[in-house]
Amino acid sequence: MDLLVLVGIAISLSMDALAVSVANGIMIKKLHARHAFRIAFSFGFFQAIMPLIGWAAGITFSTYIKEIDHWVAFALLVLVGSRMIWKSFTSSKKEEAAKNCLHFPTLLILSLATSIDALAVGVSFAFLDMTIWFPILLIGLITFVICFIGVILGNKIGHFFGNKLGIIGGLVLIGIGIKILIEHLVDKT
Repeated sequence: MDLLVLVGIAISLSMDALAVSVANGIMIKKLHARHAFRIAFSFGFFQAIMPLIGWAAGITFSTYIKEIDHWVAFALLVLVGSRMIWKSFTSSKKEEAAKNCLHFPTLLILSLATSIDALAVGVSFAFLDMTIWFPILLIGLITFVICFIGVILGNKIGHFFGNKLGIIGGLVLIGIGIKILIEHLVDKT
């Protein structure tokens, strides 16, 4: 998988965390750089660790489903992308910003909740027989940077973003899933 695709996956996966970061940036009245760092680090860490867990699980089962692994990767990415789009239309701003991320247990729960999609992507990486270290580093780093900026932007201009971030991220993941499927089917012929 080339670097551009991995960057696209990383950016797409970070959209849920970005939306929560922006919402929290809106809520935090006296924002300091350390607040943005704490939120971004937690989201980045969980976005990096969840694909590793998914990859480990996928490696365990990949030998059993090698013939259909491209279909599994496609289905997982389309499912995750569709879920992101659905959540963008069904969740309200009040729901996203219900809890302030500066409260550690809340930050932990939100970090875990926004990184569940990354678990499925990690499974896809295993089925594609990829090494995981560079992708998880890239996913964690990109999520950190995006969320750090998101908290600050949320504090300044967050009300303009709305639900567009989840829709864009979902569409990118679906596109990557379709690309994986097409590449595998073309290689088979």
